[in-house]
Amino acid sequence: MWKQKWNVWHSVSPMKLILGGYCLIILIGTILLALPVATRGPGGSDITDCFFTATSATCVTGLIRFDTATHWTVFGQLVIISLIQIGGVGFMTVTIVVMAFTKQKIGLNQRVIMQNSISAPQIGGIVRMSRFIVLGTFLVEAVGAALLAVDFIPRFGLAKGAYYSFFHSISAFCNAGFDLMGSETGPYSSLTGLEGNWYVNLIIMLLIFLGGLGFFVWHDILSKRMKLKRLNLQSKMVLSISISLVLIGALVIFLLENGQPMFEGMNLSQKLAASFFQSVSARTAGFNTTDLSVMTESGKFVMILLMFIGGSTGSTAGGIKTTTFWVLCISVVTTFRRKKNVEAFGRRMEEGITRTASCVFMTYLLLTTSSAVLLSAIEKVPMVTALFETVSAMATVGLSFGLTPTVGMFSKLLLAFLMLCGRVGSITMLLAFSSEKRVTNSRLPLDKVQVG
Repeated sequence: MWKQKWNVWHSVSPMKLILGGYCLIILIGTILLALPVATRGPGGSDITDCFFTATSATCVTGLIRFDTATHWTVFGQLVIISLIQIGGVGFMTVTIVVMAFTKQKIGLNQRVIMQNSISAPQIGGIVRMSRFIVLGTFLVEAVGAALLAVDFIPRFGLAKGAYYSFFHSISAFCNAGFDLMGSETGPYSSLTGLEGNWYVNLIIMLLIFLGGLGFFVWHDILSKRMKLKRLNLQSKMVLSISISLVLIGALVIFLLENGQPMFEGMNLSQKLAASFFQSVSARTAGFNTTDLSVMTESGKFVMILLMFIGGSTGSTAGGIKTTTFWVLCISVVTTFRRKKNVEAFGRRMEEGITRTASCVFMTYLLLTTSSAVLLSAIEKVPMVTALFETVSAMATVGLSFGLTPTVGMFSKLLLAFLMLCGRVGSITMLLAFSSEKRVTNSRLPLDKVQVG
């Protein structure tokens, strides 16, 4: 009997196991958040709101139904930050590390699941990489918390300042966007009370940026001893497009919002801080230091584009990923130049990379736009507002114009589904629900189709 169950376990595809693992974590988080001890008010929270919050935390999104500081108790907040930590590094990463430390045998099946979970290029060295991810994450979060404590402890006191430092360091590095500032500057205020604080802004931005780079980029940078010319192609692509998006995004936001209500009453230093912060945060972090609801329509669209692109493969961030965006852009250049291969930094990319990038792009585009149409029709809100919310959910960002706390049951489930799709990955989700068919070597007759 046990042997039969073991065979059934091994017969399940890695994609289904990854999806099932995240669903299990969300279920456990929902149960814990539904306990009366998790909420400040009497009677506890509605089970659907607990499910939504657990999904948002596990998928490191940051969309919230209630203000984290004023609605949830310390117990509830600890449940949320634990879900963020597990969701940020990946549940399979935690599982593999625990198995390694307890001297349990890690079979090929677990290694394959781990490879798919963190988008590793190969199975070899996956256990060592898992240790690197977990230890590196804890180290960066600890350093981030120590740096934040320099400002938070004098501001909030020793115990509260230390707690706030660790909470926001984990939330920022995991690109989650959950915050506890609601008890200080009002519910749903995020980091608006720190808009001119360059010290805190820079630390939060750096944590977000490091979390969004990806664990394999870190490993490559450290193993090559910071010699950028020796980095592999993916690392070069990730670093170049990430830095470019931050700089271009900040410049465009500054130019579009300068003299507009979003920057009203700010001096030049505060405007620059807000522009850079929102450019970084839009890449799947979910924090905001200004009132986004008063942004110009063009500014909102720029934020949607930044959220849609997101962070990098194998990171705590979401979106279509920077490498996908780069491949699509290079493919356009390749077509114009009539080249046969997609090339970058003196290297040729593997065949089929454009097809995979196009699949990811179209999946995200179809899911976000169709969901936005439904959300706009059901909640009776402008299409831009609905699109901002669906892209924020699918790209696991967490930024909002204040729509999420007011949506009904169907919209909650829709946004939760988008968050899960964004965290697991569009291709993983598609493969998890697809039937496994035997691949044949036969090829159909060729015929030509004109496009463009």
